[in-house]
Amino acid sequence: MITLKSPRELDGMQRSAQLLAATHIGLRDIIKPGISSWEIEEFADHFITSHGGKPSEKGFEGYKYATCVAVNDEVAHAEPRKNLYLHNGDVVKVDMTVNLDGYESDSCWAYAVGQLSPEDAHLMAVTHKALYLGIDAATVGNRIGDIGWAIQSYVEDEEGMGDVRDLIGHGIGPTMHEAPNVPHYGEPGQGLRLKAGMTITIEPMVNLGTWKIKAKTLPGDTWEYYVSADGSTSCQYEHTLVITNDGPKILTSQDPVFDAKYLYNGVTENPFVEKVAK
Repeated sequence: MITLKSPRELDGMQRSAQLLAATHIGLRDIIKPGISSWEIEEFADHFITSHGGKPSEKGFEGYKYATCVAVNDEVAHAEPRKNLYLHNGDVVKVDMTVNLDGYESDSCWAYAVGQLSPEDAHLMAVTHKALYLGIDAATVGNRIGDIGWAIQSYVEDEEGMGDVRDLIGHGIGPTMHEAPNVPHYGEPGQGLRLKAGMTITIEPMVNLGTWKIKAKTLPGDTWEYYVSADGSTSCQYEHTLVITNDGPKILTSQDPVFDAKYLYNGVTENPFVEKVAK
């Protein structure tokens, strides 16, 4: 069942999303060569809980952590690890879901560790643009396939990169994963028609090489995560947004200047950001 959110629900989701965005903003200062992915987990978990939120990924289908931290060829769902240290030139993706006062939000962001190769820097730029092309297509009257086509045609036809098929966006709120499914590939004019009040995530995953991925597990662990099938670097960006009659509105914005035309309820500042600096 797809729920159309009321203004009260959207305001609650906005607050949750601002806490999530502030967590990502805080990570900008700690992600650098030499730290472990476990330090990312510790920062995010503490920041979210100290501001009254709950990391929704903890306990979801047996997952133990507040974050998924994927590095280089790791595409998604990778666990934070104490023995995985970041090096100059790495691309790290941090995916988090936050519940604040019963309202959910979801966002993944990619970070450059030190100086990237030109190819990986371009991958990050392409993936970021793909996210916003998908958001631009998320308008009332359009269909789910229009979002996927906007992303796929750019990533594959224009840039020659791999648009991951096996992991997709989704509806969100009041639970973490809801209908509808939101693939990042598809045909224009196909699929469910978008309506005002729908809240969804758009979260393209782009590989430098093939779009195909494969599952892996860590030694002694049963949790599956995904890597690019050919070992190429992967990138992901994700926002939670609401479909409105005035266009798509981003709830998890980290940059109100860049996202000015997409902001829900005219939000221009994040109430949690000042606390990050402390």
